[in-house]
Amino acid sequence: MQDLLKAIASGLVEKPEEVSVTTEDGENGVIVYHLHVAEDDMGRVIGKQGRIAKAIRVVMRAAATRNDMKVMVEID
Repeated sequence: MQDLLKAIASGLVEKPEEVSVTTEDGENGVIVYHLHVAEDDMGRVIGKQGRIAKAIRVVMRAAATRNDMKVMVEID
């Protein structure tokens, strides 16, 4: 799952070497993924009105559902 998130974000940004993903266990078995990108690339990952961020979260939730997991994505 971390690799999927990193691959999606790396394709969107200008500085893919600065993309990193950390995980943390949340409540009720939810795994929280923290996506870290360069400050200049933050707008590219979030998108207009958050559309790209929403799409990333949808893809991650769909992949998690196939693996019987619950995930949440935070963009830092």
